[in-house]
Amino acid sequence: MITSTSKSFETVLENLKGENKLFLVGCGDCATICKTGDEDTVKAMKAKLEENGKTVTGWIVVTPACNVGKLRKEFKAVKQQIDDSDSILVMSCGLCVAAVIDAVEQVKPVHPGTDTGFGGETIRFGQFTERCSMCGECILEDTGGICPVTMCSKGLLNGPCGGYKNGKCEVDPELDCGWMMIYERLGKLNKLDKMEPLRKPKNFAKWKRPRKLVLTDEQKFGKKKTTNE
Repeated sequence: MITSTSKSFETVLENLKGENKLFLVGCGDCATICKTGDEDTVKAMKAKLEENGKTVTGWIVVTPACNVGKLRKEFKAVKQQIDDSDSILVMSCGLCVAAVIDAVEQVKPVHPGTDTGFGGETIRFGQFTERCSMCGECILEDTGGICPVTMCSKGLLNGPCGGYKNGKCEVDPELDCGWMMIYERLGKLNKLDKMEPLRKPKNFAKWKRPRKLVLTDEQKFGKKKTTNE
């Protein structure tokens, strides 16, 4: 179980500047439980975007949206809608942003619509790779959807260290340098200017443990729960 909270609509609009046609992706698993990527929330986001002059070419809620194989299968049915979009807004966790990037056929911007919180335990036989540290302060918007906190062995926020060589990490030469991956991704998106701003240190207060997320009754039930119910 991975928790997430919705970014403010103002932040979403700011991130979508210059992109008028959007495709929305929600998640029928964790983000539905958190009310950040369920069908109703995705529809509400669609309405808000259209009220603000955006065109939503289509939307989909995938269960789960962090499954690349499932996404690829589901995306085939909406391929034209995705092709017609300028970018994709993912209303789920950072893992789903990474999965959408890997699953979509075209190279186009993929925006996070939420801030990823923390993960609960899931027991399942298989092979997994970490793509999101669930730090509570998502910066994927600035790094092409690739998380430096996770993909850089040192968690650097402002470019690679001096030890990387031939695109590999000095901590583990078997690993690709996270910042080289970011640089190449931003280059493909023609957004290398995202590399220029100096990022402030992360607010690690948002990463303290143990963390919890408690939904209000209004979030859970769509209305305030009264004592008579």
